[in-house]
Amino acid sequence: MRNTQRTLLAIAIGSLSTLAVAEPASQEFVPLTVKSTSAQDEATGFIEGQSLSGTTRNFFAKEKFKNTNGSRFTVPKHNGVVEKTNDRTTWTQGTILNYTSGFTQGTVGFAVEGAVYNEIALEQGRGRTVGGGNRTLTDSDGDAVGQWSKMGLGNLKVRYSNTVLTAGRQSMNTPMVASIGNRALPSSFEGISLHSAEFDNLTFDVGTFDRVSPRTEQSLTRFSSEYAGVAATTDHVHTAGAVYKPFKSVEASLYATQAEDFWNQYYFGLTHELGDADVFALTSGLNYYRTKDEGSSKLGSIDNNTYSLSFTGTHGAHSLTVAWQQVDGNEYFDYLHETNGIFLANSLLSDFNAPNEKSLQFAYGLDMNKYGVPGLKFSIYTARGWDIDGTHYHSTGYGDARLGAGRQLSNMDGEHHREYGVGASYAVQSGPLKATTVRATYTIHRGSKDDTNGTSQPDGSLNELRVVTTIPFNIL
Repeated sequence: MRNTQRTLLAIAIGSLSTLAVAEPASQEFVPLTVKSTSAQDEATGFIEGQSLSGTTRNFFAKEKFKNTNGSRFTVPKHNGVVEKTNDRTTWTQGTILNYTSGFTQGTVGFAVEGAVYNEIALEQGRGRTVGGGNRTLTDSDGDAVGQWSKMGLGNLKVRYSNTVLTAGRQSMNTPMVASIGNRALPSSFEGISLHSAEFDNLTFDVGTFDRVSPRTEQSLTRFSSEYAGVAATTDHVHTAGAVYKPFKSVEASLYATQAEDFWNQYYFGLTHELGDADVFALTSGLNYYRTKDEGSSKLGSIDNNTYSLSFTGTHGAHSLTVAWQQVDGNEYFDYLHETNGIFLANSLLSDFNAPNEKSLQFAYGLDMNKYGVPGLKFSIYTARGWDIDGTHYHSTGYGDARLGAGRQLSNMDGEHHREYGVGASYAVQSGPLKATTVRATYTIHRGSKDDTNGTSQPDGSLNELRVVTTIPFNIL
C-alpha cells in the first residue's frame, strides 16, 4: 500500500510538472468565482422550452471463441439440457423516444423528462443468440423476445439558479455511477441526484440510487457487482464528488461512493492538456481508485488500489497513446454491474483488472478531417496484461465459484493475456442524416492457459466483429 501511494504521488507530480512547458495562458491560475449568469433566469417556460427527440441504433456483433482455454457459450435447450458452442450472434435495433419539457419561469423552475425505450431482436435464432446474455433479451426458455419496450427515463427536475435536483429514473455520468451505452439501449438509474454548477470552474454531484434499469431487461433490479463470484445485491448506492479546473489546462475530479454492504470506493482523476494539435499537443491522464469492503461485507474482504496513467500525443491528423494500468490487490478491481463505473485507460474488451495485474496499451488514431474527409476516423490498438496473481486471495466474494472448474482465482499465478483491436467510424456531416454515426470494430483477445495447474485467464480467447449505426432524430 505504501509503495503504491508513493508511486501515485510521483506520477501525479510528474503529470503536473508538464505545466512548466505549457502555454502561458494555460498556466494561469483560474480563481474560484461564482457564475454571473443563472440558467434559471433564462428559462423560457414548460411548453416553450420542450423538445421531442431520440435515436435509433442498429447493433450487430459476431463473437467466436477460439477454444484455447475452454471458454464457450451455452445454448439452452427445450428439454432442460444445454449444449456448448463457440459462436454467438447479436443483431438488435434499439430506439429511444425522449421528451423533455422546458423549465417553468420564476425563482425555482420545474421540468419533466421521459423516455420510452424499444428494442427489436433482428436475430432470434436460439442457436445463434445462445441465451442472449446482456445483449438480446430472452425468456426463461432461452428464446429471444422479438420486441419489447420499457420506460427508460422518467423524472422530475427542480432548478434553482444553476443547480438541478432530479428525482426518478435518470442517466448519470460519474466515475462510479455512470450509464453504460455500449449496446442497442443504455442503462439508467432510479433515485435522486443533485448537480450544482454555481461556480465557473467547479461543479458538484450528489446522488443516491436504489435500482438500476439494465441495458437488456424490462424490469428494475438491485445493484450487483460486475466481477463477484457470489449472487449478492445491494439496495442503496450513494455517491458524491466534485470536478475542479484550477488551470485552463488542468481538470481534477474527486468522488466517493458507498455501495451498502459491498464497499466504499474513492476516485481521484487528473487530466492535463498542453500544446497545439496542429504542431504537437500532449494530453495526460491519471485515474486512481481505492476500494475497501463496507458494512456486512457481502463480497468478503476487499483491499484494492488500482490506477492508470495515459499520455496521448497529437500532431495534425495523428495521435499516439501509451497507457499503463496496475492493480494492487488480491481480488479483482470491481465496479457496479450495468454501469460504466470504470474510468481506467485500459478498460477495453477486457478490463485488465485481475488481481495484481499490470497492463500496457499502445493505440494509434487517424482523423481524416485533416485530409479532406471530415467525420472519418480510424484507430488501432494493442494491449497486454501480465503478472496476474490470485494465490493470496483467501476471502469469499471473488472465489472459485465464479470461474468454474479449471479457472480458479486462487490458482492463478502468472496468468497473462493480450488484446488487439482495429476500428473505423464515420459521422455524417450534413443533410437529413446529419450526426448519424457508423462504427465498425474488430477485436481479438487471447487469454493464457497454464497446463501445469489447469488455470486460465478468465476472459478467454475470443474474436469479435461489431458494427453499430446510430441515427438521431428530432420531432419537436
